[in-house]
Amino acid sequence: MKFLAVLLAAGMLAFLGAIICIIASVHPAGTAAPAAAAAADNDSAAAALLPAADKGLGALHGPAEALASAGPRLPGGPQPPPLFSRFVCTPLSAECPATGPGTGPGPEELLALRSAAAQLRRTALEQKERIRMDQETIRELTGKLSRCEGGLRAPPAGAAAVPPAAGLLRELEEAVRALQDRIDRIEQELPARTNGSAPTAPALARDALHTKMEQLEEQLLSKILTLQKERQAANTDRNQHQHDIEKELSSLQNRVTELEHGPQGYSPPDAFKVTIPVQNNYMYARMKKSLPELYAFTICMWLKSKALGGLGTPFSYSVTSQSNEIVLLEWGSNPLELLINDKVAQLPLSLKDKAWHHVCVAWTTRDGKWSAYQDGEQRGAGENLASWHAIKPQGVIILGQEQDTLGGRFDATQAFVGELAQFSVWDHMLAPAEILALANCTSRLQGNVIQWDDQAVEVFGGASKGSFAACEEGKKA
Repeated sequence: MKFLAVLLAAGMLAFLGAIICIIASVHPAGTAAPAAAAAADNDSAAAALLPAADKGLGALHGPAEALASAGPRLPGGPQPPPLFSRFVCTPLSAECPATGPGTGPGPEELLALRSAAAQLRRTALEQKERIRMDQETIRELTGKLSRCEGGLRAPPAGAAAVPPAAGLLRELEEAVRALQDRIDRIEQELPARTNGSAPTAPALARDALHTKMEQLEEQLLSKILTLQKERQAANTDRNQHQHDIEKELSSLQNRVTELEHGPQGYSPPDAFKVTIPVQNNYMYARMKKSLPELYAFTICMWLKSKALGGLGTPFSYSVTSQSNEIVLLEWGSNPLELLINDKVAQLPLSLKDKAWHHVCVAWTTRDGKWSAYQDGEQRGAGENLASWHAIKPQGVIILGQEQDTLGGRFDATQAFVGELAQFSVWDHMLAPAEILALANCTSRLQGNVIQWDDQAVEVFGGASKGSFAACEEGKKA
């Protein structure tokens, strides 16, 4: 180790000596000095770069014996040649080459020489600093090696025999070298495995996993679609089943009522009323017949409200594309409204006194004109209600509930509570005199589109039918 340190220091000093010789040769201030002075300066500069511990080796440009004494000596044999020899610095000529006949050196050449000298000075300083750092490192490593050698030469008493340090170092070096070789082989094999034509086992497993996940996703999606279809079918079947059950219950209730009251005498098919006793979303009546396409209509009925708040919905007509094709509705604190194709007209009628009232609404598509009657008297009229709109055919007429979809989706807060009778529809606007005659029971005029007939009305959810005589009920009221 010491021998290597001496070799490193000697090599660096040799390099610095050469650099300093060049600097002394090209520096402008030294052009007048003789070669011997330059050599002396080189000797002093090199000696200054040597550390104090190495002053015994002799000056860099000293006698050969001093230089030879700096190298190691081998006992009992020929001595090795000196590590380095004396440098001879030959100064450059003080005169610069002429650029022309009879001319001196040019300013460009002097500037280039000064730049080269400055660069060499900086290089010399950097090399000096690097040599100082290397010397410190060498001293530190030398101290550690000395401590290791001292520990090996003086093992503690009673300790087991320790293999020589050189053997341990060789074993560690071989182990590290073997591990490095293995790492190198693995790194070389990885690209080959990655770029090879045959996929590796992890790649095959990953592809198989992705394929399995895709298959499971397809199965899950198929199952979800199947369940959705089954649920839709079940909802349809349940609605139909509920409709059939309600129809059967209504028939049984009517039969029970007939048996309880005994045989009755003949009554006209229109002498009945529909009673909805409770406000909910499942009691209602449905007309079996639908409407054709209409450009005008008159709708009349007898009704008696028992609601505490708004009147609710005495009737609603819904089609596939429009749930509010025709609706008579009083909801909450809002006034009574007539809706045609979702357009609204407010009717100035008062029907909350829990008495029977005859109500008619008439409308024509021409300019959307409308009129409203209560007990044979016109109470309101207007226009621009769904002007030039034709009432769509093949819809559903519900008594007592407001439809949010075709034939269903009722809202309990909009339900009618009370009794209703004589629901009739005409395909034109009745004259005021005809409406007054119907309200006074002096006319038996039947609707030419929808007639009030016991066989044409179905009741559901607990709504019931009972006998009704319009004029007698009106007199009682």
